[in-house]
Amino acid sequence: MKRSQKRLLALIASLIAVLVVSALLYMVGMDQLEGKPRGFWQALEWASETLSTTGYGADASWRHPLMVCLVVLVQFLGVFLVFLIFPIYLIPFLEERFETRLPGDCTTAHNHVLIYRNGPAVASLIEELKLAEVTPIIIEEDEAEARRVLDAGHRVVYGSLEGNVMTRVALCKSRALILNSSDHRNAAIAITARQLGFTGDIFGLVENPLHRQPTILAGATAAYTPRHVLGAALAARASRKVSPTVAGVQNLGHRLQVSEVRITPGSVLAGRTIAECKIGHDTGVTVIGQWVNGRLNAAPRSDMRLEPGGILILVGSIENIARFTEICSGTTTLKRHGAFIIAGYGEVGRKVAQLLQDAGEETRVISEQAVPGVDVVGNVLDPELLVQSGVQEAQAVILALAEDSTTLFATVILKDLAAHVPVIARVNRPENVERIHAAGVDFALSISQVTGQILARKLLGKRTVLLDQALKVSMVKSPKLVGGHPAELRIRESTGCSVVAVERGDKVLVRFESDFAFEARDAVYICGSEDATRKFAVEFPARE
Repeated sequence: MKRSQKRLLALIASLIAVLVVSALLYMVGMDQLEGKPRGFWQALEWASETLSTTGYGADASWRHPLMVCLVVLVQFLGVFLVFLIFPIYLIPFLEERFETRLPGDCTTAHNHVLIYRNGPAVASLIEELKLAEVTPIIIEEDEAEARRVLDAGHRVVYGSLEGNVMTRVALCKSRALILNSSDHRNAAIAITARQLGFTGDIFGLVENPLHRQPTILAGATAAYTPRHVLGAALAARASRKVSPTVAGVQNLGHRLQVSEVRITPGSVLAGRTIAECKIGHDTGVTVIGQWVNGRLNAAPRSDMRLEPGGILILVGSIENIARFTEICSGTTTLKRHGAFIIAGYGEVGRKVAQLLQDAGEETRVISEQAVPGVDVVGNVLDPELLVQSGVQEAQAVILALAEDSTTLFATVILKDLAAHVPVIARVNRPENVERIHAAGVDFALSISQVTGQILARKLLGKRTVLLDQALKVSMVKSPKLVGGHPAELRIRESTGCSVVAVERGDKVLVRFESDFAFEARDAVYICGSEDATRKFAVEFPARE
């Protein structure tokens, strides 16, 4: 029996008891105090009229003070019951009777993905599955959460492991089972699924890294710790030593270097296109990418707009990059030395610090808890503390905080103190990513995005954008290049790759005048994403 039904039965029993007690008291009072005896049914009629506030019949006045007090007490009790019954008992009962019933099974589903328990960690995965036309079905134990999932337009089955819900979700017809409950529940669900004959993939999302192996032993195909992966992604974005901005530049030795520059709102470049700025012609550097709101445009075309606050990735010689910063006023070169300030020292913060320290980077950790590994104890929202921590000279600030609201406010404070310093942030709820970017964060990543990428790759064989954005310099030779000019061949437009340099004997050419033409002996260095590099290989195949 549902809770509202139990409460309604209790209400009815209570009303009957109040009516009977009031009637008996009225009988005694009328007999002993007023000298006008009343029978039970007359007394019951009076009690019902008084408690329901509908009025009286024959009895309308009393002389004895105690009798008057009894009548007044019962009258106020009746008024109180009116205000009590409707909001607390009747309205919830009626809402439950008329609200949409939660599905308790999905036995007809086929080739679907089951997700045990909803939450931020699986939000991006659900959308990825829908885009791939794979039906995600969420098994939810909490009724309120199940209704939120249903209202959001997702398929849900309301039930629990103890209620044998796994037998009502077409388990053996599903393509995978995702475990998003507590670690011990995940293990129990995995064991149950295997006992029911499920042979497909089971992926567990665990909180404690020590629980990964037990989850696998319980029957999971694989177990992941999203917070650790998130920490690794943040560290990779922060440090070239963990993950270089552009791989393969070392092939050119010291002739070329990669530089990242921020375009300030007052820059001469802000709002203009690459073609309008004539960056390559005037400075000799090549724009190979632009970061805007945490997204990398890895195939910059000549009509790409240079966004205020964006970060350009440039390749060129030391002299050419120096010329760029001299000519293009209003740009700030990102520092590649100094400490990394890490705010927050939970699972994510510890992983970020570990990876940066293992790579030989200097770190400075801020936390409110004085635990081993913390360098500065205090509130990250204290501007004086941030200045004392050295944020103005930092290479970057990494916010690994537990609350998104704190992350947003900390970003505003940091941008006021040191607008030139990159801010990299962990976000808990995916819907807050854009809001935190708007506050000034250069790169924000949520656990949902991390989990979505991992599981989308496993389930759909696809890569999502945010964690896999990478640029690579490759040396190529192709007969189709010989005699052509990069602009005439439309290399960037057709493949997404940029020609960053041409090695011709002992020379490295980075500026391509109108009379330039590729020669057969040239070693051509291109830069682009993995997809762009593959397109280049198709368009301009190497010698056989």
